Amino acid sequence: MDPAEAKQHLAGERDRLAGIRQDLLDDGVTVETEEASLSELSSNAQHQADLGTETFERERDLSILEQIEGELDGVDEALRRIEAGTYGICEACGRPIEDARLAVLPAARFCVGDQEQAESELRGSPGAV
Repeated sequence: MDPAEAKQHLAGERDRLAGIRQDLLDDGVTVETEEASLSELSSNAQHQADLGTETFERERDLSILEQIEGELDGVDEALRRIEAGTYGICEACGRPIEDARLAVLPAARFCVGDQEQAESELRGSPGAV
């Protein structure tokens, strides 16, 4: 993939992810401690089931926020690889990453084969979920 095209694609992806992140923050998703969040809820008269629902929703929203921030970090790293001239090169084997893969996953660090191998090893490792 042409570096200028990749940079434009990554900039668009960064804007999209930053918008989602901002929407979550605007909706009140914060990284305050669970204890602080729960103490605020428990000061109000609430049923235990309501507290459970609030806890579930908070954990879900935090999980989404963490995922978005991780993806933003990946995009920023891909932009650094463009500047360094290493974008589109598999970090495991050193071969070019397919353009079709980069078009779908612009922050890809590995070719399909090495990505599959890493995921297979992760699934097979002790303690993996």
